[in-house]
Amino acid sequence: MRDLLRVPHFRRLLSVWTIGNFADSALFLTLAVWAKDLTGSSGAAGLVFFCLGLPVLLAPVFGLLADRVRRRPLLIVSNLCAAAAVLALLGVRTADDVWLLYAVTFLYGALGTINGAAQSGLLRTMLKDEHLGTANAAFMTIDQGLRVLTPVVGAALYAGFGGPALAGATSVLLTITALGLLTVRIAEPRPERADLGEALADSGFRALGAGFAHLRRTPVLVTMVVGLGTSLAVIGMFDSLLFAVVEHGLNREASFFGALMSAQGAGSILGGVTAAWLLRRLGPLRAVGVALVLIAVAGLGLLSRDVVVVLIGSAMAGVAIPWAFVALATTRQRLTPPALQGRSAAATTVSLQLPQLVATATGAALVGAVDYRVLTIIASAVIAAAACGVVIRARATTEEVAVSAHSG
Repeated sequence: MRDLLRVPHFRRLLSVWTIGNFADSALFLTLAVWAKDLTGSSGAAGLVFFCLGLPVLLAPVFGLLADRVRRRPLLIVSNLCAAAAVLALLGVRTADDVWLLYAVTFLYGALGTINGAAQSGLLRTMLKDEHLGTANAAFMTIDQGLRVLTPVVGAALYAGFGGPALAGATSVLLTITALGLLTVRIAEPRPERADLGEALADSGFRALGAGFAHLRRTPVLVTMVVGLGTSLAVIGMFDSLLFAVVEHGLNREASFFGALMSAQGAGSILGGVTAAWLLRRLGPLRAVGVALVLIAVAGLGLLSRDVVVVLIGSAMAGVAIPWAFVALATTRQRLTPPALQGRSAAATTVSLQLPQLVATATGAALVGAVDYRVLTIIASAVIAAAACGVVIRARATTEEVAVSAHSG
């Protein structure tokens, strides 16, 4: 990590990204509270998260954009647009204005998806392959660490000065982020220009789907995406199940949910710090497999009525999440050509987030009708099966390499 921090453009990118991420986290978690206060409806608050996740449907378009233009200028423009969009929240005063809150949330989510695709390609351009794992782990560690702090800061600002003050502060931080990106000096190559025949072939739906096609052609990536996507298809249910665990399993007030999130956040910091080391020791597939096994075991911990056991389970899940996602992000960057970085990132986002969105809605519908313990066991079993699939593929890959080397 010390060697990586000696790279000036990476150090600046990490610094300004931290400022923008702080603004994001503080705003995201407070928008739902704002909607609840305006309307008195929990459903209205939940719709905020739906609007935030909905732009994932447009991720292939955003990924194509990130591959067609230089990524640093795109990040600058995107952050400035987000800063301007957030200022529209200054007009939210009554329940009649909640539509504006939803519109800004959707636009903000879309710009965040663009940022993710562009930043992935920019990292691939500025760093050597051996540094990508450590870089991704650094971003993940800071992201998870901020999630422990920013809810308190955002809630305090909202409670003390109201939503408009939070919107104004977020806009200022995003503007600082955009200006800070101007200091990230990197010789970013001009996006590849194809001749007329290639341009016609790489257009329309074929161009939009190029990221998915690349994932399908790359066995290691498709194995990780399928394993994680399958797991996220049930992990999304935990968003609702955790409230049932707190109420029925632990007999605590709903506010104890915050303690579980803090435990998970603390675990995620540890996971982020160790993710690059685990990736080097085990390789990408085994790292994802071990992470999924840990999440499955952590899920079973939620069946306990012991507060300590449940908190440990939450922390274990927190450790595993960075392990899995750092391994996936780093491997995808290494195995993807520069011209496809944005679209491969977008394809991965769609493949992972859509199942989670569906699972979140499903969990909300089922948790009132089915015992949370039954749902938890099912979810843990599915995750464990996905882990087995990834580990089996890892062993097969190792054996194929060994046979090839022996034949050679």
